[in-house]
Amino acid sequence: MAEQDRKPSKNLAILKRLWPFVRPYLSKLLLALALLVLGAATTLSLPIAVRQMIDLGFDPAQQSAITRYFLLLFGVALAMGLFTSLRYFWVSWIGQRVVADLRQAVYRKIMSFSPAFFETTRTGEVLSRINTDTTLVEVVVGSTFSITLRSAVMFLGASAMMIITSPRLALLIGLLIPLIIAPIVIMGRWVRRLSKENQDRIADMSATATETINAIKTVQSYAQDARETRRFSDNAEAVFGIARRRIRAETIMAILIVWLMFGGMIGVLWIGAQNVIDGTMSAGTLSQFVLYAIIAATTTGALTQVYGELQRAAGALERILEMLEMEPEIRSPANPRPSANRARGRLEFADLSFAYPSRLDRRVLDDIQLTIEPGEKVALVGPSGAGKSTVFQLLMRFYDPTEGQILLDGAPINELDLLAYRRQLALVAQDVTLFSSNALENIRYGNPDASREQVKEAARSAFAHDFIADLQDGYDTFLGERGVRLSGGQAQRIAIARALLTDPPVLLLDEATSALDAESERVVQQALDAVMEGRTTLIIAHRLATVRQADRILVMENGRIVAQGTHDSLTRDSALYAHLASLQFAA
Repeated sequence: MAEQDRKPSKNLAILKRLWPFVRPYLSKLLLALALLVLGAATTLSLPIAVRQMIDLGFDPAQQSAITRYFLLLFGVALAMGLFTSLRYFWVSWIGQRVVADLRQAVYRKIMSFSPAFFETTRTGEVLSRINTDTTLVEVVVGSTFSITLRSAVMFLGASAMMIITSPRLALLIGLLIPLIIAPIVIMGRWVRRLSKENQDRIADMSATATETINAIKTVQSYAQDARETRRFSDNAEAVFGIARRRIRAETIMAILIVWLMFGGMIGVLWIGAQNVIDGTMSAGTLSQFVLYAIIAATTTGALTQVYGELQRAAGALERILEMLEMEPEIRSPANPRPSANRARGRLEFADLSFAYPSRLDRRVLDDIQLTIEPGEKVALVGPSGAGKSTVFQLLMRFYDPTEGQILLDGAPINELDLLAYRRQLALVAQDVTLFSSNALENIRYGNPDASREQVKEAARSAFAHDFIADLQDGYDTFLGERGVRLSGGQAQRIAIARALLTDPPVLLLDEATSALDAESERVVQQALDAVMEGRTTLIIAHRLATVRQADRILVMENGRIVAQGTHDSLTRDSALYAHLASLQFAA
């Protein structure tokens, strides 16, 4: 989804693609249209009352008729206010509802993408789709759509009444329409291109801000605050530069349209004034025609103004639909293989090879052959880049193998329902992820239906209960964004409690005790020993105490399993393991 891969929209037809989001609210849309027609009818009846009043004159003999027309005029004004306001309410309601549905659809799509998608797409680019682009569509579906509908109906109604009032003058005004439409079409393409470029620059700015904020500690520790501020300012200025060019184009287009429209209309009305003088038209008829001409001119001006907004929304909607139409690479099969609610936990790696999508020329895993029996505890060791974490990534099915397959209880995992399969595993990673919530909800994240007592029991097993109970509000204490109010060891124990609460048959521990001090590591290791009992467990570890408890140790190097056995046998038979043991594990 790189910027250079995007194709610019050719016209506003892409806005028709919003119809699937509008269709569920068709009854409310029809109500809004009915109110729109009624409101337009009351507005268009006003010039007729004005004509009668002028033609009747202010003769005292016509006092009763004039009073009647003024009362009618007042009634029309009341009806116009009611219909117009109700029409605005329902059109705005539809707009807000449609955009809410659109945002949810975009977010659901984002949640379905695998990590491979985020290797090539910046977070800020994704957030721009949810925030900025949908906001532009919101303006269109809500207020702009309402203005467009009202203006279009009023223009058509006023045009029809102009023809009825004076066909000759209406024909002369009709000849001006091509002169008004031409600059809209020509300059509209310019506005559309600038609008899309403006959205791309906003996405760049959002990406820069997201990246910097997420790495604020690194930025400040290296004293790069000013540099990052300048980088963001450059992006902000680029956004302003494109926006300025877009506004200038819209302004030039508006000036041309107003000049052409009102210049031509004044000329036509001069001809009408001559007709009144020579007696071929009454003053009331000309006044009625003038009012309808003003309504038509006003609505035409409104349409030209919203045209630029429609152009911007077309570009934004194109970007949204571009994402909605993408298919996630990792997804459940159309007809998943039936599987038990709880797996036994037998894992097989058959002829497994893998290269990351962003580095297809380099295999991270190469021809892995491995079988892990239910309940077996297997440790993966090896130098950095050996492929240990990649094994976990493939087990969680964040990626699919380049070659070969992984089987759970004899079934290829890519033939199983994706969500059901992932519920069979729990991952405790080295880099702990906590959410902006309280301790209770962070532990309950893997099992939202767990009771408060079940959460506390999991916390006790992870030796997290005592420090949570000491927090200001206990389990209801807000932990801050990404758990910044906790130490590394405390955050790690909450992550372990979260995994325990899911009660998985397969447990993946990626340096699960690396952030703990010696005392915390000892107690958490005791908890993990109990948790691993009866579960298939894979452990990535760099500490001797963690490795030695495994039933089997696999030594990896350059994406291959180069040795396996117990600690004692590998220390004796594997030079690489003995070297790692002396350098890493000894600590």
